[in-house]
Parts: sequence; C-alpha cells; structure tokens
Amino acid sequence: MAHPYIGVSGWRYRNWRGDFYPRGLRQADELAYLGEHLTSAEVNGSFYSLQRPSSYRSWREAVPEGFVFAVKGGRFITHLKQLRGVETALANFFASGVLALGSSLGPLLWQFPARMAFDAALLEEFFALLPRSTAAAGALAARHDEKVPEDRALTTAEADVPLLHAVEPRHASFDSPEARALFARHGICTVLSDSAGTWPAVDADTAGFRYARLHGETALYRGGYAEESLDGWAERVRTWLAAAQDAYVYFDNDADGRAPHDAAALLARLA
Repeated sequence: MAHPYIGVSGWRYRNWRGDFYPRGLRQADELAYLGEHLTSAEVNGSFYSLQRPSSYRSWREAVPEGFVFAVKGGRFITHLKQLRGVETALANFFASGVLALGSSLGPLLWQFPARMAFDAALLEEFFALLPRSTAAAGALAARHDEKVPEDRALTTAEADVPLLHAVEPRHASFDSPEARALFARHGICTVLSDSAGTWPAVDADTAGFRYARLHGETALYRGGYAEESLDGWAERVRTWLAAAQDAYVYFDNDADGRAPHDAAALLARLA
C-alpha cells in the first residue's frame, strides 16, 4: 500500500514560534511537535554543511514510528563541484551520519542549481556513483577523507534496505524526453517543483515513487496555498497513491510561516 509523506522543508524557523509552534514550546521540542502533526520533513542543514551522527540520531528519536526524513544532498556536490569528481564528497556526505536515521530515512534529494543544464554524460557518471542500498552507502562512506574525522564517521547501517534518490532540476533542458528516459533508466525520481514560475515544473514519472516541492504558489518561499490549490494537490497525490506510488510532498513557503499549516491542511485532505 502506498503512503503519503507530507511535510515541510526544514523545521527550525523563528517565525513559526508562537504560530504553528505553541508559545512557550521549547526549541528542543519543536521537531517532536512537528512529528505529531505531519508525516515527514526534509533535512535542510545537510545541504549547507556535513552534519553529525548524533544529530541524525536525535532527530530520529524525536519523531514517532513511521515518520520519514528526506535528506538533502550537500551543495558542495551539486552547486560547487557541479557533480564533477564527487566520489570522495559523496563518501563524506554518507559518512557524516545519514545512516543513523535507520528506518526513518526516506529519499535523498539532490537539488541542482538553475544554471546546470542537462548533460547526459555527466548525469550518467553521477547516477552510477549513487549507492542504491544502505549497505552500499556504508561501503562508500568508508572511503571518506579527513573532512569527516574517523571518530565521527558512521559507515554501517543497522539493516540493508534500498535507498531512493530524487533530483530537483531547475533548468528547462531537463523537461525533455531524453532527460526523462535517462532518469527512468537509473530509477531516479524527477522532483515536481512548484515555484511561482521561477523554475520549470517537470512532471515526469521516472521512478517507483513521486516527489514534489512546493516553494510557493504566487511568490517564491512566501504566501500560502489557496484552498482550491490544496484540493488540486490532494487530487494529484491521490492519483499517485492509486498507482501504488509513495508520495513525498514538502512545503517550502516558510517565509510567512505558511508551510506547516499548508502541509497539515493537505494531510487532512488525504486522511
């Protein structure tokens, strides 16, 4: 049976306090509160820097069974190196503690910069490096360098399970039959991005699950989604679920504090 994993992109936002988060709630308890109301969240900090196993463990311990984290791949890999020569960087990323999420680990999200055009040869090389199981991720993590100290590296998983990968392209050249075919051949999910027209919305079924990032309906990262828009997204998610595909949907319109409210509203429509 397919499941809807509905949540937000990150969860530590000052303007959520006293609004979505009740006034007086300790910052240390915010993720637990989020876990009571939503079913998933994207780990955003991993995009900016390597995290620690202790952080991933604490996040897992804060949420109920069945809650899932999508983990955003490092911008060092996608934006600075632009996928070239990234085997060691990937090893460092996985050694930094991702596997500590255990059964709460969902898809790995790779957000490409808007300047990155479709390059079949480059993507073939990058996709071939991505581990497709937690055991393979552990083996790759063991090849980390000094950026992840040995006493802080996690190179084993508690169970060997498949790993899912999703790519959010932000260049129009990815909206093509060639790109769809390459993603499908490697089983990479194409992220459907709603960004008030800022980036292309590539709606392509290229893996056994679906992934959407809702950055804002009328303005990037701002405002809320209208009731009829949420109805439309609920219908879209139901279509994915009916096709036996898990659906991962994350609201990133956090600037005005609407993301968690919209996520809860969408989840309620799917109840």
